[in-house]
Amino acid sequence: MNPPNAGTLFGHPKGLFLLFGTEMWERFGYYGMRALLVLYLIASVQDGGFGWTNQEALSLYGFFTMSVYLTPMIGGWLADNYIGQRKAIIYGGIIFSAGYFTLGIPKSMLVGMEETVFYIGLALIIIGNGLFKANVSSLVGELYEDGDQRRDAAFTIFYMGINLGAFLSPFIVGTLGEEVNWHYGFIAAGCGMLIGLVLQLTLGNKYLGDIGVVPSAKKIAESQDDLKARTLTTEEKDRIKVILIMGLFTMIFWAGFEQAGGLFNIYASQFTDRNLFGFEIPATWFQSLNAMFIILLAPFVASMWVGMGDKEPTSPKKFALAMVFLALGFFVMVGATVMQGGDVAIKVSMLFLVFAYLFHTLGELCLSPIGLSMVTKLAPLKYTSLLMGVWFFYTGLSNFLAAFIGKFVGEGKEMVDNAAVIFMSIGCAALICAVLILLSANKLVEWMHGAEGEKSSDLESKLQEELSVTDAHEGASTTRS
Repeated sequence: MNPPNAGTLFGHPKGLFLLFGTEMWERFGYYGMRALLVLYLIASVQDGGFGWTNQEALSLYGFFTMSVYLTPMIGGWLADNYIGQRKAIIYGGIIFSAGYFTLGIPKSMLVGMEETVFYIGLALIIIGNGLFKANVSSLVGELYEDGDQRRDAAFTIFYMGINLGAFLSPFIVGTLGEEVNWHYGFIAAGCGMLIGLVLQLTLGNKYLGDIGVVPSAKKIAESQDDLKARTLTTEEKDRIKVILIMGLFTMIFWAGFEQAGGLFNIYASQFTDRNLFGFEIPATWFQSLNAMFIILLAPFVASMWVGMGDKEPTSPKKFALAMVFLALGFFVMVGATVMQGGDVAIKVSMLFLVFAYLFHTLGELCLSPIGLSMVTKLAPLKYTSLLMGVWFFYTGLSNFLAAFIGKFVGEGKEMVDNAAVIFMSIGCAALICAVLILLSANKLVEWMHGAEGEKSSDLESKLQEELSVTDAHEGASTTRS
C-alpha cells in the first residue's frame, strides 16, 4: 500500500505530525488519570474520594494497569483481522473518552451507585485503550516505503509525543483533580482524549490516506501459509528460551518501576515536604519526572552507547545495569524512611523522590535493546504474534505484582516502617537479579545466535531505540505492517 501524498513538514509526511498529536493527547489523558487514580481512591469521603485503604487502592490499581497492558493484544487482533487500524482508533477513542467522562460524573448525581459507575468508567478506559493504543503506533511505519531512512527519525518524533503528553498531563489534569475537584481532573483527561479523536476524524483522510483502512491480515495471509507446517529449528528454540528468560527478568524490573503510580504516589502525597518557596507542589506533579528525564537523558545515553563502539555492553549486560539503577532508586527511598525515623509527622525532602525517579529512568533507558525489539528479532515468524502476546503478559503481570507488593505498606504509623522494608526488599531483589543476569549473559547471547550483533551504528537510530522503551512498556507494538 502506497503512503499518502499529502506533502511534508520538516522533511516528514504531514501524517506523522497528525499521529504525533493524536498520541500526545491520548497519553495526556491516560497519564493524568493514572496520576490521580490511587490518590482519589484513598482520599476521604469528605474530600471527595472513596476513603479506601492503601491496600484496597493499590490492589485495584494493579488490576487496572495489568488490564491496560493486556487488552492491546485483543485490540490489535481485531484491527488486523476485521476492522482495520483506523476504525479501531476511532472506536477506541470514543470509548476512551466515555470512560474518562464517566469518572468525571459528580458523586452527587450518583447516590448509591458511585462505585458501580466508577467501575464502568475504568472498564471503558481499559476497552478503549485496547483498541486505540495497539494501533496508532503501527500506522507510523506505514507512512514510509520500505527502505526509507527517515523511518527511525519518525519514530523518534512520535515517541516524543508520548513523553510530551506524559510530562504535561500531571501539571494540568493532576492539578485540577488534586487541588480543585477530582472529577474536574477526570473531565480534563477526557477533553485531552477528545482533542486527539477530533484530530483523527477531521484530518485522518487528508493526511493518512487509506493506510490502516484494510485489515493487515488480508494482505499477509497468503505469505504465511507456508510457515504453518514448518517445525522449529534448534536455533529458533534457543532464541525462544532467551525471550522467555528475559521476560521473567523484565517482569521483576517493571514490578519495581511501576511503584511510581502507586506506592511512590502515596509517599509523595503523605510523607514528602512539597513546599517550594511557599508553594505546595501537588503530589501528582512528580509523575512528570520520568517523562522529563527520558526527554533529557535519552540523547546522552544513546550517544554514550554509540561512542563505546565495540565495547558497548550486550543486551543482557545492559539489562543487569538497569537492575542496578532500579536498586539505587529504591535505596534512595530507604534513605528517606531512615530520615523519618518511623515518625509519620516528619516529612522528607522531595529530592529523595527526584533522585529515585532519576535512577529508575536511567534503568529504563538501559532496557532499550530489550523488549519488543528483542522479540521481533528472536521470535520465529510463525510464532511472532504468540510470543508478543507472552511478552505483553509478562508486562501486565508485572503491574499486578507491583500492586501486590505495594499493598503491604499498611496504614498510618506502620506505613513508614513497612515502606522501608518494601523499598529495601525490592532494591536487594533487583541486585540479585543483576548478578543472575551477569552470570548468564554469555549463555543468553550464545542462544541469540547472532541476533545480538545487529546494533544500530548511528545516533539517530540509537535515539529512536532509547525512546521506544516508553512505548514498549506501555504494551504498544510498532512491528505490524
